[in-house]
Amino acid sequence: MSKPIVAIVGRPNVGKSTLFNRIGKKRVSIVEDMPGVTRDRIYMDAEWLGHEFTMIDTGGIELETNDTMLNAIRHQAKLAIDEADVILFIVDGKTGMTNSDEEVANILRNTRKPVLLAVNKVDTIKDNHDIYEFYNLGLGDPIPVSAANILNLGDLLDAVVEQLPKEGEAAEESDEIKVAVIGRPNVGKSSLVNALIGEERVIVSDVAGTTRDAIDTHFVTDGTKFVLIDTAGMRRKSKIEMPVERYSVIRSLRAVDRADVVLMVIDAVEGVTEQDKKIAGYAHEAGKASVIVVNKWDLLEKDSKTSLRFTENIRSELGFMQYSPVLFTSALTKQRVGRLTELIKFVAEQHNMRVSTSILNQIISDATAINPPPAAHGKRLKIYFTTQPDVKPPTFILFVNEPEAMHFSYLRFLENKLRESFGFEGTPLKLVVRGKKEKDE
Repeated sequence: MSKPIVAIVGRPNVGKSTLFNRIGKKRVSIVEDMPGVTRDRIYMDAEWLGHEFTMIDTGGIELETNDTMLNAIRHQAKLAIDEADVILFIVDGKTGMTNSDEEVANILRNTRKPVLLAVNKVDTIKDNHDIYEFYNLGLGDPIPVSAANILNLGDLLDAVVEQLPKEGEAAEESDEIKVAVIGRPNVGKSSLVNALIGEERVIVSDVAGTTRDAIDTHFVTDGTKFVLIDTAGMRRKSKIEMPVERYSVIRSLRAVDRADVVLMVIDAVEGVTEQDKKIAGYAHEAGKASVIVVNKWDLLEKDSKTSLRFTENIRSELGFMQYSPVLFTSALTKQRVGRLTELIKFVAEQHNMRVSTSILNQIISDATAINPPPAAHGKRLKIYFTTQPDVKPPTFILFVNEPEAMHFSYLRFLENKLRESFGFEGTPLKLVVRGKKEKDE
């Protein structure tokens, strides 16, 4: 069943992200004591007393401002409210009720959705008198909490669960392909996501580091469900100056861990950089299916061999990702963007491919007949049996007589034979060597 959605909203710096993190019991949203840090919606699955739901942390709602970014944050918060089944409105008990709180309350009263009013920063029982003025917002009984001190969160979550749609009201959902969009800052990741889904679900700005949190965007194409995870642009450690960006990098790497498929976005103008290699290397080592997306292709002056030369350069610089298809796109003109979903679906299927044991062993047997295994310390390597215990990535265990005799070059030879036979395009393969005595066969 699809999970109900709970949106956390409120003006800036009332403790929304801190509360979000306490409920999630992990650092899911960035907490920094300055306005405008949480710039996009953040999705997180949560659970309380057996009830599962998805929480959305939003940017603070500033209603009267000429700031372009704050207006964009307000738009994102309203989108989250539109998606929510329950709205958790957070106010600041220490600051007291403000005009902004009243204006946000006016918006929420018109949503016709359950709204829970939580007064944060009520750090002791003695501070409970600070909540009474919030009755004036007309949103029912205020619930005093302290996200920082983990006070009264149980009562708050009890109230949330009570307002969730009853089981059976939510539609059943099929499997989704999780796609992480990764790369350096300003390579056009957010613009690519927007072009792909046709809706401005991600704030786009030409300021590096705009997308500071990884956010999830759900969409369906030709009956296939996708989850797009747009991540913060990863920078070299020496370039990380603000404390908040350290968490952005961690989140970007974790976004890769959550994904089935990674879109590695490279700037066509700058080409492959050292930082691109590090980012792509993490995705490869994590065993994720991948597509290399060369964005801003419209900015290059091209001839008939430009794409061929660029592809050769990518194969040279990212030698460990020879298996990844390369697609040249322009998020601005939407050139070839329409081919992305088909390519994502294809590499996801390759990532999840399973080979029958009998056919697998026949391929390995043929390969060893063509190119016999090497010898080490006077003993020739024998491969007794091969099996595939897992997918995502496809994993193969080779049982041999002398594991130390297996040279990495021969493993690469076997990997190439598997790819020649079955494809496995867009996915790394994991080959594991284990010892097995002949008498154990």
